[in-house]
Amino acid sequence: MKQIILGTAGHIDHGKTSLIKALTNIDTDRLKEEKARGITIELGFASFKLPDGQIVGIVDVPGHERFVKHMVAGVTGIDIVALVIAADEGIMPQTREHFHICDLLGVKSGFIILSKIDMVDDPDWIDLVKEDISEFVSGSFLEGEPVIPVSSITGEGLDMVKEEIAKKAGAIKERSHEGPFRLPIDRVFTIKGFGTVVTGSAQSGVITEGGQVMIYPPEFQARIRGLQVHGEAVKMVTAGQRTAINIQGVERDKIERGFVLATPGSMQPNFMIDGFMRYLPDVQKPLLNRVRVRFYTGTCEVLCNVILINQEKMMPGESGFVQFRLEEPVATLMGDRFVIRSYSPVDTIGGGEILNSSPRKHKRRYGDVTASLEAIKKGSLDDAIVFHINDMDIKEFL
Repeated sequence: MKQIILGTAGHIDHGKTSLIKALTNIDTDRLKEEKARGITIELGFASFKLPDGQIVGIVDVPGHERFVKHMVAGVTGIDIVALVIAADEGIMPQTREHFHICDLLGVKSGFIILSKIDMVDDPDWIDLVKEDISEFVSGSFLEGEPVIPVSSITGEGLDMVKEEIAKKAGAIKERSHEGPFRLPIDRVFTIKGFGTVVTGSAQSGVITEGGQVMIYPPEFQARIRGLQVHGEAVKMVTAGQRTAINIQGVERDKIERGFVLATPGSMQPNFMIDGFMRYLPDVQKPLLNRVRVRFYTGTCEVLCNVILINQEKMMPGESGFVQFRLEEPVATLMGDRFVIRSYSPVDTIGGGEILNSSPRKHKRRYGDVTASLEAIKKGSLDDAIVFHINDMDIKEFL
């Protein structure tokens, strides 16, 4: 049976965690600070079974603006997003930012939950909020998707949510199990008697208990001691599953969120990345060449400078080819998605797709870089292979 992961998105205190508890009877706020402050700070995880037996993994993300970087990590690998908007407040700043992040990361399937309807007595207000939502998502992957009124207190609308999840899950294409295994790490901890455990959503491939893996970018070799999916021990993990992996050979303090657990030899960490970037239309100023920004891909955050290829600035709403000069190495592959946030103040300003995960340093008059990147963006895998062969420095092999 194919594996499905649902992620939440939305402003702080709009009821994402309460909704998940109502659906699954699992409280994803596990930290003492989360209980004390009444807000989600870290990623939370749950699962529940649909009527047809399909198990859906759920990732609960923080809504506070200070923890958007955690939200980006949580959206990595999800199949369906539930955008949660409180009926009494409507669209708020993190509603917009979370929505932009889901769009930039290439999420294609989702629906909208109008939460806390028990807090509103005026039907006209509900209609007004629905109109605002319809206008807000117009032209996006959520245009025309259901807006489901829900109360986590009374239970109203929960059956409709389950029905919509089941409908969306049925339409999701099963992930390919071919190719190297890859899992961006979103948590790492130690269990007494077992050692180091990492968690994440498997993006591709297959791993088995006892197999060898590598932690990128530091390239630490490790052995899989045990695997769990939804709290149950398993012998094998495939693409699309949320999993906990007990590894042997690397201490917990050597691993951090943002690293990638993958098949040995399958990745090449790099300080530079070529990509195609979309600059959001509601940003208030142009993106200047060589500006310092925050780069997010998978579950990692790295500071970098943006090199605009063949242009001095990018205006709001424009797109173009860029090279990121990173301050720390990252492990990525062609086709991975990324998000860009401004250095200060920290706001989401754009994102796009990685075209070359190990490029050469582009100079201002470095051939026709744009044409080469355009060929990768629009071409086939064969076109990409030809590009990389032509881009090789022959001196490396002499």
